[in-house]
Amino acid sequence: MPNLVIRGRQVVLPDSIAPAAIEINDGVITALTSYDVPRSGRNVIDIDDESVVMPGLVDSHVHVNEPGRTEWEGFATATQAASAGGVTTLIDMPLNSVPPTTTLAGFKTKLEAARNQCHVDVGFWGGVVPGNTDELHALFAEGVVGFKCFLVHSGVDEFPNVLEEDLREALPELARLGAVLIVHAELPGPIEAAAGVALHGGPFQYKTFLKSRPRAAEDAAVALVIALAQEFDARVHIVHHSSADSLSMLAEAKRSGARITAETCPHYLTFAAEQIPDGATEFKCCPPIRERENREQLWAALGDETIDMIVSDHSPCPPGMKLKETGDFLAAWGGISSLQLRLPVVWTEAQRRGFSLQDLSRWLCSAPAKLVGLDKRKGAIAVGFDADLVVWNPSTQFKVEGAALHHRHKLTPYEGMTLSGVVEKTFLRGEKIYDGGELIDDPHGVFLTQRHRREM
Repeated sequence: MPNLVIRGRQVVLPDSIAPAAIEINDGVITALTSYDVPRSGRNVIDIDDESVVMPGLVDSHVHVNEPGRTEWEGFATATQAASAGGVTTLIDMPLNSVPPTTTLAGFKTKLEAARNQCHVDVGFWGGVVPGNTDELHALFAEGVVGFKCFLVHSGVDEFPNVLEEDLREALPELARLGAVLIVHAELPGPIEAAAGVALHGGPFQYKTFLKSRPRAAEDAAVALVIALAQEFDARVHIVHHSSADSLSMLAEAKRSGARITAETCPHYLTFAAEQIPDGATEFKCCPPIRERENREQLWAALGDETIDMIVSDHSPCPPGMKLKETGDFLAAWGGISSLQLRLPVVWTEAQRRGFSLQDLSRWLCSAPAKLVGLDKRKGAIAVGFDADLVVWNPSTQFKVEGAALHHRHKLTPYEGMTLSGVVEKTFLRGEKIYDGGELIDDPHGVFLTQRHRREM
């Protein structure tokens, strides 16, 4: 007899959307049966016919920043925002915390900081920086899901960017370990070359900032990463891709057999440079939000699977660092907080373009789970998988109010937007962690590593 049965008329399964009863024992899906399961003697939760039951979202790109910059965002607030947004698994980025996750000692410090705080399951990226190749084996053995590097200044001095020679040192070790390298793909050369041109405009003008981070910086970086991936037969992944000009390179690399994947983010798929007001620094992120035609090419690349997934790149900071009083795009911190809003933002835009709930589930659930090696237990409603589920109504609309978000800081470029898709319930391994706007206070999250699960 299962501990719990959740049944709905619209259950997003790996190959279909159908009525089903999800039987759960000890946090794991043990059977998928007919919707008309007998109720007698069973704990059954019936889902409203208009609501969808989908796998819990996996967000593989989240900057939590604890320890060291917990005033930007901490594990408690980030994971509460995640649960309210239907995210049941997040992977923490290795920078912005002090110390960063570039050494085994730094990783252990972060694990201790996160303990007993997390409302969803949490994994961790390690970092590749100049001179830390000898640390990679120990970090991977301890349980990071892979490694991140920057090809341009990261924004924090504790996490310096790598050069090509650093990658040539690290990639053979990563290939030996079977670890994925995720890359912030912008090269400094085109950015430095654009600086003089960009500064002809005022720093409060969005077009000035856009010119300062040209597409050429991404395009050159993507070309370098593809070449190195092919040379070393290494697994690489391009994070927060924004330039449509290099999509053809990515598509060709995939066709040639290169082990390369790519992601983009909700802000690149929603906003357009032409619409961003001068001084509206809440829209600043790196790479930048580009033009309307660029946005539509990103959507087409999702359709043909040149881009594999959509992640939040939740990158918060205290509101003062956004410099709203001056509107200085060049000096303001670059990052957008959207962990809680990823599902409705993407669905609102996707349905307008004819994409389906199964497309959504692939981009937000199964593809990120596969990236981090969790695709045998996360990202799908299937027997043997963790009973991580989000129940949401795709037709219900709401207006974004920053004050209602659970992120530590409430400044958001989505303020005032009307979105479709309201999260109603979130289940983590069969335990309800969010219900009708109410958070369940007791943290149920566990650490996710490649070897085992550690209770927090």
